[in-house]
Amino acid sequence: MEYTKITETPSNHNDLEKMDSLSLLRKINEEDQKVADAVAEVIPQISKLVDGLAERFEKGGRLFYIGAGTSGRLGILDASEIPPTFGMPHSRVIGLIAGGDTAIRKSVENAEDDMVQAWKDMMEHHITDNDVVVGIAASGTTPYVLGGIADAKKHGVLTAGITNNPGSPLALAVDIPIEINVGPEFLTGSTRMKSGTSQKLALNMISTALMIRIGRVKGNKMVNMQLSNSKLVDRGTRYVSEGLGIDYAEAEKLLKKHGSVKAAIDAGS
Repeated sequence: MEYTKITETPSNHNDLEKMDSLSLLRKINEEDQKVADAVAEVIPQISKLVDGLAERFEKGGRLFYIGAGTSGRLGILDASEIPPTFGMPHSRVIGLIAGGDTAIRKSVENAEDDMVQAWKDMMEHHITDNDVVVGIAASGTTPYVLGGIADAKKHGVLTAGITNNPGSPLALAVDIPIEINVGPEFLTGSTRMKSGTSQKLALNMISTALMIRIGRVKGNKMVNMQLSNSKLVDRGTRYVSEGLGIDYAEAEKLLKKHGSVKAAIDAGS
């Protein structure tokens, strides 16, 4: 297959070891400023994914992220933040990484080269054709991701792929390709940098827009967030106070009685 591996092209900057700290940081930031514009170019594709997800979530479907290395960790990060932020069960957005949980902290040798493991990992969660699989791979060539996508499609599962190499195997394999061209990395080939940043932005957009679409947000407030510490109880109390026009003490009592901002506001309305 012929396509340009943009993630492997030489950096726009050279002689990095000769730069002082200030110069290095300014040059890195110069490259980072290109990332948001690259993500903006693929918003129509992200929108298609969010629409597909919202339709399936209303029927009880789930979102699976699959990836290796940095990409896998970013998927797990996004999935792990859904329950505390939106009060959804951990089982609705699931992040899977080549090499399993060990690979979250440490590299697992050759794990990403296994073409069949991703589907095995998804099968442990009893994946169905009502779910959605999003493969994340800067290169667009990771076997763990490509194998998982191929198996998902065989079973009628909607698939999407986030990659930084337009025209890559991942982009061609999925139903909804999200091809974010951020250009060469500041440090040649180091996709934990701009590529990873672009993936984080896209994942933020996907999950946040989805949660809003399925009713987990009211106005601009996280009304279903878990009240797992004093900071969040305080935030929730202020949301209830503002939403109902009552004082802080009354709002706090109502929040603690009903257990969520949404339930407290509904009860007090």
